[in-house]
Amino acid sequence: MADLPNSFWSGWVAIITILSLITLAWVVLTIYFPGREDSRSENPDEEPVWDENLREGTSAPPLWWFCLIFSAMIFSVIYLILYPGIGAYKGSRNWSQDSRLTSSLQSYEQEFMAERQLITNASLVELQSNNQLMDTAGRLFTRQCAACHGNNGRGQASLFPDLMDESWQWGAMPAQIEQTIRQGRNALMPPWQAALGDEGVQAVAEYVLQLETGADANHPGQQQFSQMCATCHGADGSGNPALGAPALNDSSWLYGSSLTAISASISQGRQGIMPAFATRLSDQQVKLLVAYLTR
Repeated sequence: MADLPNSFWSGWVAIITILSLITLAWVVLTIYFPGREDSRSENPDEEPVWDENLREGTSAPPLWWFCLIFSAMIFSVIYLILYPGIGAYKGSRNWSQDSRLTSSLQSYEQEFMAERQLITNASLVELQSNNQLMDTAGRLFTRQCAACHGNNGRGQASLFPDLMDESWQWGAMPAQIEQTIRQGRNALMPPWQAALGDEGVQAVAEYVLQLETGADANHPGQQQFSQMCATCHGADGSGNPALGAPALNDSSWLYGSSLTAISASISQGRQGIMPAFATRLSDQQVKLLVAYLTR
């Protein structure tokens, strides 16, 4: 179904608004117009009675009701003259939410242009030495990142990584961290249960646990690790930041370092997602976060 033209709905909105005001004015003036004949019966016994003692009321509502409603109608008419409300009519003040937002953005740019330019031109070291800017970066981290990574950036729930250590799944260089913030990351650790079976999963998990201190080359899981895991994680388990394959030969484990947790990762796989913030953060905010995370 094709979209109806805006002028169609604009016309209907204008008609309904104007008719509603006219109808309300007619109802109010009909009830309160001075000199209206009092319709109350001189003989109350002739009035209809319901439920033994309920009679039809014919007295006009209090006068203050009329004043209140009439004042609201006058206010509505003045508002509709000054501001949008009758179809596509923009009002005599030509006000709109879009123009208000544009004006606010322009005011913001003018007010903070010097500070933004300072951040743009400064190096990461210079930003890190500026305590005021680092306080700003910390508040920015709290608003945008702490929900997942924790207020102190140490990760949480065995799902969100620690950002304050030296282990970065996608690389710890400033350019790599910036890319992670801007574009997000989609990790893919495939499940190997079907290919390895229970015994194979157990053997590979035991072998992986030995990589930090030096694995036994004759371990039963070594051959399966070489076939299934080394392509991404490396023969020695040092990982590959380009693929988002974490190092397996250190003490940093996102999903847990126990034999049970590692076996679960191997058998079930992992699909971690880091959302992209390119459309939510300005270039200066991204740069502040990179400086904050690489201090």
